[in-house]
Amino acid sequence: MAEVHLAVAHGASGFERHVAIKTLAPELAGDPDLERALIHEAVLGGALRHRNVVAVLGLGVDDGYYVVLEYVDGNDLARHLDGKLDEALALHIVHELALGLSHLHAACDARGLPLHIVHRDVGPANVLVSTTGDVKLGDFGIAKATSLADRTAAGTRKGRYCYMAPEQLAGDPVTAAADQFGLGATLVELVTGARPFPGETPWVLLDQIRAGANFELADDLRAIAMRALAFSAADRFASIEDMRHAIADAQRARPPAGVVELAAWVTARPR
Repeated sequence: MAEVHLAVAHGASGFERHVAIKTLAPELAGDPDLERALIHEAVLGGALRHRNVVAVLGLGVDDGYYVVLEYVDGNDLARHLDGKLDEALALHIVHELALGLSHLHAACDARGLPLHIVHRDVGPANVLVSTTGDVKLGDFGIAKATSLADRTAAGTRKGRYCYMAPEQLAGDPVTAAADQFGLGATLVELVTGARPFPGETPWVLLDQIRAGANFELADDLRAIAMRALAFSAADRFASIEDMRHAIADAQRARPPAGVVELAAWVTARPR
């Protein structure tokens, strides 16, 4: 529903900085509901400050609203995937995402009140990886903060089905546990090269999730993934921080992989 353009921000004394400009697609410009969603994304993103979250730098109007975002020199993770990743590198990416999600889930407003943000669309297409080894979670177009107006109609499903928690697929209320599900599905795809649940419709996916995933992973990674992908939110980790600690334990059992290794991998990918 949107387009993202590379732009240059200018300032005094020859200052220049590359930024990304996000606008509604031309055929959708002027749609009041989508404009409100874009504004909501900017307001939500403007409240966040974390190295693993794409920074929102501003909101403007010029023949429609546009959002100014930090420019990440790289690509989304989905475009770079052409098979499975080394376990250590996959765990580094997922650990960085868990840090970003932990920040989202703990974010507060200017009064110090919790925003209770749920991203609701965690998956490789919304993860930016850069040539300098950054991992950044982006696209808050469907994220929900309970203290802000929720523009999503009751029962409406948004996002990419194959990474959605079953409660979200069913159109039920979601909590931060839904983001665990998306992160678990991403972990499986990075390590195995395949999605844990390949169904194309919500109803097929719900049946597959209820039946349980069947994938080949090392025992410690399988334990993390199976818990994050539990059908019931109550059976997942108590928080994304608990999931992050489990990922960190798995990292310590493997050769180190981090910013340098990720930067080399991204740089070697076709652009």
